[in-house]
Order: sequence, then C-alpha cells, then structure tokens
Amino acid sequence: PAISIFTAVLSVSILILASCDQEACFEETNAYVKASMYNYSTMKIEAPDSISLNGLTKPEVMLYKKAKDVTTALMPLDPSAETCAYAIKINGVTDTITFIYTSFPHLLSKACGYTYYHTLDALIDFSKNEIDSLGFSNKSITTLDAENIRIYY
Repeated sequence: PAISIFTAVLSVSILILASCDQEACFEETNAYVKASMYNYSTMKIEAPDSISLNGLTKPEVMLYKKAKDVTTALMPLDPSAETCAYAIKINGVTDTITFIYTSFPHLLSKACGYTYYHTLDALIDFSKNEIDSLGFSNKSITTLDAENIRIYY
C-alpha cells in the first residue's frame, strides 16, 4: 500500500509538472525603426566611416557611439509618445531626424507576451548637413528584420 501511494503521488506530480508551460521566449521582443545607410553617390547600401546616434529627449543615452561597419541603425520609438527625434552623427557631421507615428500593442506569443508595434505616419523633419535625403521602405515598425527607412548620405 505504501508503494502504491508513493507511485500515485509521483505520477500525479509528474503530470502536474509536465502540464505547466515552460516555454521560453526566443523571439525578438522590441520593434525598432530599421534605418539602412546608403551612399548617395553609388545608391548602394554602405556603412559610413562612423555613426553616433542618440535621442534628443534623452541625449545622455547613446545608442551608437562612433560605431564602425553599421549598415542598419536600430532606433526605438516611445509607445507613450507620438513623436520621436534623434541626433545622428554620420562621418562626424550631425543631423536630426524626427518621426511621427502611432503605436499599438501586439501579442507576440504566450511566452513572450506583448510588445508595441508602430506605424510611421510621417517623417516631419530632418536636417541636411550630411544626410542628402530619406526614403520610406516600410512604414510598419515590427519585430521583423525588415528595412523601414533609407538614409542617403
């Protein structure tokens, strides 16, 4: 009887543990504006000599600091705001870029939970010191690895 009780308790314990969701999140959980860097002369994707990037509302937070070999810069958007501005220094020359966007929650998965996706409504302003022009590739900002804007420098 003691062995059968032990076996029953062990069996129930194994079933309870096996039924719990132990799934881990292996997905990208942040949606960034993916800005590809294009040489304006050749119209081909090309990393500048260096790139520095920080938000204008939090200038102390550097996303890139004199980074080399960056062909795609990742820029987070604040889901609690409708605009976001960045200072971007390409080859030692500083420009600014400002986005207008809408944000909405998106369920990634049971294990990863929710994140915010965004839709670019407009690019309201950018300076033209080193940047020649900008182009939209995809206005949907998601966790997928897809280019959103092109920066021609």
